[in-house]
Amino acid sequence: MKTSLIVSGLILMMMTVACNSEKKEGTFQTQDALENIFARKSVRKYLPKPVEKEKTDLLLKAGMAAPTGKDTRPWEFVVVTERAALDSMAAALPYAKMLKDAPMAIVVCGDTTKSSYWYLDCAAATQNILLAAEALGLGAVWTATYPYDDRMAVVKKEIGLPDHILSLCVIPIGYPAIPHSPKNKWDETKVHYGKY
Repeated sequence: MKTSLIVSGLILMMMTVACNSEKKEGTFQTQDALENIFARKSVRKYLPKPVEKEKTDLLLKAGMAAPTGKDTRPWEFVVVTERAALDSMAAALPYAKMLKDAPMAIVVCGDTTKSSYWYLDCAAATQNILLAAEALGLGAVWTATYPYDDRMAVVKKEIGLPDHILSLCVIPIGYPAIPHSPKNKWDETKVHYGKY
């Protein structure tokens, strides 16, 4: 019963996003929630085509719909579209080279004054953004900055973060340049019922 409630909640969330997009931002076709989860993949090559403002807004709304401890919402999101900043981060971040081809990125950050576990809430927000990107026909990939001081310093410098705001990750986003297939990550040996 608990599983069916969770699935129902996910489906309701995706339907709400789809309905809101039709009413406010235009019409975008989205996938069923479970279909979307299983279709999500890391995309690292993008077409030279900008992401529409309406879709960017939906990505951010999806991020902010994530669960958060004590409803603190410690997240902050920085949308980066300036070519110089994207190229500079691509050159300096070891696992974000694809930023040189991405038309935009969302940097997911956390306010350390609001929560000591900001990175957990921001991880949930990041997953929501990745799922929303998949649902909207976009490609995206999670590139970590936290807990690496050198990577966080690069992002802080490029986007001007104050000391109490730390970056969790940079998400390059764009339209996929080549077909990508999701990985089947199901592994029944990782499932334990009752006891380990």
